Amino acid sequence: MANYVKSTNFASKDALAVGNPLKIVKGTEIDTEFNNIATAVNTKADINSPSFTGNPSAPTASYGNNTTSLATTAFVQTALQALYPVGSIYINASSTTNPNTLFGFGTWVEFGAGRVMVGQNASDALFDTLEETGGSKDAIVVSHTHTATVTDPGHNHTYNNPLVVSTMATGPANTVLTSTSGTTSTAVTGITVSNSTVGSSGTNANLPPYIVVKMWKRTA
Repeated sequence: MANYVKSTNFASKDALAVGNPLKIVKGTEIDTEFNNIATAVNTKADINSPSFTGNPSAPTASYGNNTTSLATTAFVQTALQALYPVGSIYINASSTTNPNTLFGFGTWVEFGAGRVMVGQNASDALFDTLEETGGSKDAIVVSHTHTATVTDPGHNHTYNNPLVVSTMATGPANTVLTSTSGTTSTAVTGITVSNSTVGSSGTNANLPPYIVVKMWKRTA
């Protein structure tokens, strides 16, 4: 109890001569000492469910310790820095506050604005290097051609026209109705097919389903 101060030196009484009134331990001296002890005890925390005030400190457990040792603020800071080492990415879907303000450590820069992240693939030249960028949200159809074949060397149509008067004699009874047929002259339809090789722009047509978040990269 650091704030306990002993008022009476009881051991010094042993060296006093018999008959010296100071050799006697007085009740007031004992009472004073007990009062001092009680005052000191009342300023201390209980072992069971103590309630601390001020800025208490405790020994700091090492990071990775999974015992029941106390986890101090120093331990928490060490653990957070281990979770977010230099080069790591912090993502937040509701706050744009710099992680240095939130965590109290590190230098952070905004990261990946307007881009989605993709895992590294060492066997693919497009994705084999960390922080490599590529792609576009504006899709451009690649220049290409199509083959179209139209064959019309010319054609005609046949016709049949029945009930044509072919002979007229005296009186209606001698009228003969016959049918005639024929073929129209040959003609070409003049169908024309054109094909362009130029691609067309599709603004925002190349976006995957996405959700916007704030990303930060720790640089120091």
